[in-house]
Amino acid sequence: MSEAKAPLLEIKNVKKEFFGNQVLTDINFTLHEGEVLGFCGENGAGKSTLMKILFGMDVIRETGGYEGDILINGEKVNFETPFDAIAAGIGMVHQEFSLIPGFVATENILLNREPKKTSVLSQIFGERLNVLDRKEMDGRAETAIDKMGVSIDKNMVINDMPVGHKQFTEIARELSKEQLKLLILDEPTAVLTEKEAAALLDSIRGMAKRGIAVIFITHRLYEILDVCDRVVVMRDGYVVSDTPAKETSEAEITRDMVGRSIESSKKEDSEDERPGSDKKDAEVIMSIKHLWVDMPGETVRDVNLDIYKGEILGIGGLAGQGKLGIPNGVMGLYEAGGTVIFDGKEIPLNSPRKCLDASIAFVSEDRRGVGLLLDESLEWNVAFPAMQIQNKFLKPYLGGLIKWRDEKAIREVTEKYIAELQIKCTGSTQSARELSGGNQQKVCLAKAFALEPKFLFVSEPTRGIDVGAKALVLEALKKFNRESGVTVVMISSELEELRSTCDRIAVVSGGKIAGILKSTERSEALGTLMISQVV
Repeated sequence: MSEAKAPLLEIKNVKKEFFGNQVLTDINFTLHEGEVLGFCGENGAGKSTLMKILFGMDVIRETGGYEGDILINGEKVNFETPFDAIAAGIGMVHQEFSLIPGFVATENILLNREPKKTSVLSQIFGERLNVLDRKEMDGRAETAIDKMGVSIDKNMVINDMPVGHKQFTEIARELSKEQLKLLILDEPTAVLTEKEAAALLDSIRGMAKRGIAVIFITHRLYEILDVCDRVVVMRDGYVVSDTPAKETSEAEITRDMVGRSIESSKKEDSEDERPGSDKKDAEVIMSIKHLWVDMPGETVRDVNLDIYKGEILGIGGLAGQGKLGIPNGVMGLYEAGGTVIFDGKEIPLNSPRKCLDASIAFVSEDRRGVGLLLDESLEWNVAFPAMQIQNKFLKPYLGGLIKWRDEKAIREVTEKYIAELQIKCTGSTQSARELSGGNQQKVCLAKAFALEPKFLFVSEPTRGIDVGAKALVLEALKKFNRESGVTVVMISSELEELRSTCDRIAVVSGGKIAGILKSTERSEALGTLMISQVV
């Protein structure tokens, strides 16, 4: 009788202490050729740390390594660098893009692996004067793109690409590596449209048929159940379940992830009590007239919108139709025109400081690029905007001639929001870069809350974060609205989140407001509006 073939990957008793926290404890699982393994867990559960170990990321070595064993085809490995992992056939597509903006797709796909051909000069002076074989590069790039089953322009510069095509370029780069045995996909669909996400799931199925194993990390549980063979759930650094996908459900995975049932959050106030339920009596706090915004990838042509004092207004719509452009334009992050009246006064466009001075705050969808000072402490991230704009958290000295940071007040406000938002960290002095994506998102909210604004734009507040953190973030927004009387405008791609959180939902299509419905309306009615003006 022949000996059973060893799994492609075995993780045995892996442990890791990171920044003073025990983030992984006794992790065990296996993965076979052509198997798709769904990986779930709340932010901070340890998923990213485990993948960093598996991919040989420098941060693991620099923080003391790890305990336990990793076996590839039955042989123990210890990857010191990502190059070791790549040589062993492991590829990884990270949440944050690692592309060269000024290069075309082909150049990014084959970076550092470009085929070369000899020239007259190289035959005389040596191979360092070989030239790139552009024809061969194009052929290899096309082959990798074809493996995905999607269409992207191999000659397009990364800077000019829609965000979804950038994601596919990252994946094509990994598929172009002939030795690829295992591909790790970390939240690959978070930036994709529904159509693009469906194409990616088909691509994953194709990889599996060719014998490539896939570890698929996502918070979209329906995608896990659709494409994966098995589902591994982590919680607080432990593997709490390892189940065939056909034997579990979204509800069971959720319970395993958070240790409790997550019910759909419902608005507590009755419709009649909410601002905006009766337009005759409602006070308009912000009126947007004929707004246009020049934001790459977004269409904002002629937006007209009245927002009522004290309400939570949702803005939804398909990708690229303008929903993200509205807050970015009003807040002055991209060139805009039109008129914005706030609290009875016109707010100049293209002037972020004027908005902040008027007590309007913004939580951007780009938490790493715009929302955070990544290398600064949580204290500095939470307190700095309020300190700079409102002179909060400053102590006067010499009769007010000098003002200096009030370290105690800064620490207290940061610790308050760490507790309220359940931010997983080692303390208020930890740097924002060291937190998981979901906890970084909570810091962005804390920063906005510390401003104590009259009006808050919050854009994609739950993008790329897990189901437990989503419920907490949405509840925090509702509490902030309810207890502080802050008007909230929430922009989201998640229709059900808008319905469960908001009083009204404005749907953007073709760069305009296609209609505004109460959140109690059926999803079909909102969906119809979404496609009504798409051009």
